[in-house]
Amino acid sequence: MTNSEENYIKEIYKLSLINSNHVTTNEIAYELSTKPPSVSDMLKKLCNKKLINYQKYKGVNLTSKGQNLAIYLTRKHRLWEFFLVNCLKYNWDEVHNIAEQLEHVKSEDLINRLDNFLGFPKIDPHGEPIPDKNGVLNHLDSKSLDNLGKNNIGKVVGVKTDDSDFLKYLNKINISIGSKLKIIDFNKFDHSFEIQIKNRTRNISFDVAKNILILC
Repeated sequence: MTNSEENYIKEIYKLSLINSNHVTTNEIAYELSTKPPSVSDMLKKLCNKKLINYQKYKGVNLTSKGQNLAIYLTRKHRLWEFFLVNCLKYNWDEVHNIAEQLEHVKSEDLINRLDNFLGFPKIDPHGEPIPDKNGVLNHLDSKSLDNLGKNNIGKVVGVKTDDSDFLKYLNKINISIGSKLKIIDFNKFDHSFEIQIKNRTRNISFDVAKNILILC
């Protein structure tokens, strides 16, 4: 498997979690910043390797073999992110691109030793569950902040995107994993939220709220 092939598998997996139906060529092209004809060529290769089911104009989904590979790539990525933040003291907004490179390390023994060294962590620095060596992935029953009712309190357990600018913004307004947020008010005009963090109030946009995951 080339790094590019692995990137496609992981992207198809990510898109399939958002939409349980077949993932389209255009969706993959958009996420990977490439052109649909290039995507089609790669999908044919992945189909020949029995990693996906693909029919032109009908979209693509992962085979069980492809699903297992995607979960393994996810495991490696999230373990490396945990290592970078907790051992090398990177900020959570700095680690995604580095982990994108490290996830292509082929040694399964190294990844299992890394997992053991880190104490078998369950979540990465962004609150995403880390699959264990058997591919078991435990999801929290979380919801996005925009679904929290007025005057209710939620604990931040994750984010929907690891975009660096978004995470830097959360740092700026003192929101991190474990923060407790209270919805004070909702502005119908611009769909913004007034929230309380550590006895301080702030206004955040709907786009920010929908990307923060909380537990009540």
